[in-house]
Amino acid sequence: MRELRIRVLVGVFVVAGVLSWAGARLWNSVGTLPSVPLAAPVVLALIAAVLLSTALSLRARLKAQRERRPGAKGVDPLMAARAVVFGQASALVAALVAGMYGGTGVFLLELLDIPARRDQAIYAGFSVLSGLAVIAAALFLERVCKLPEDDDQNHQGAEPVA
Repeated sequence: MRELRIRVLVGVFVVAGVLSWAGARLWNSVGTLPSVPLAAPVVLALIAAVLLSTALSLRARLKAQRERRPGAKGVDPLMAARAVVFGQASALVAALVAGMYGGTGVFLLELLDIPARRDQAIYAGFSVLSGLAVIAAALFLERVCKLPEDDDQNHQGAEPVA
């Protein structure tokens, strides 16, 4: 399984932000821009909390397993792999959604004198922060579940030491 690349997440965030900003400008010139939902930052924060709690739980179980504590519950490799895949998918979607709300929020900065638009700009800002929290929790989960490097694989082509 490949690791998440920060460059990909930043690229998704920036492209979504630029497209969202341009779309918001176009939509507002034609009609009324749809509102930013209050539920967006709440849902993203819940996903970040689930990812963080999963990572902390797995880290504690893996530590107990490494220390060979009696009664330590092992970690099923398939469950850990599923957690990592969930984290990676969540990070990609969070980068897209955070970019989308970031672009909309930047557009809404022009309209802060209207109270409803000010509230939407605040919701968009909290959505970006919650999206970044999802990305951070997903990267932490991926780091927790990363297997230690196998020295035999790294030195396959090397000459044996006599």
